[in-house]
Amino acid sequence: MLGINDPWIWGVYLLCLLSTLLCVAYGLINWNQGTISETEEITEEKEWEQLEEEVEEELGL
Repeated sequence: MLGINDPWIWGVYLLCLLSTLLCVAYGLINWNQGTISETEEITEEKEWEQLEEEVEEELGL
């Protein structure tokens, strides 16, 4: 069939197609799921900056 006699090659082609379908399904399911809001992102960045300043003070930088 199509000049491919080895069943392992057919298995590889089948797995490639199935993984592609799985990736497309995952993308469609998670298409517009909520991301981190801008206010949450700003507060997270402030916390990281405070932590960084504390570490720098402890290290004497």
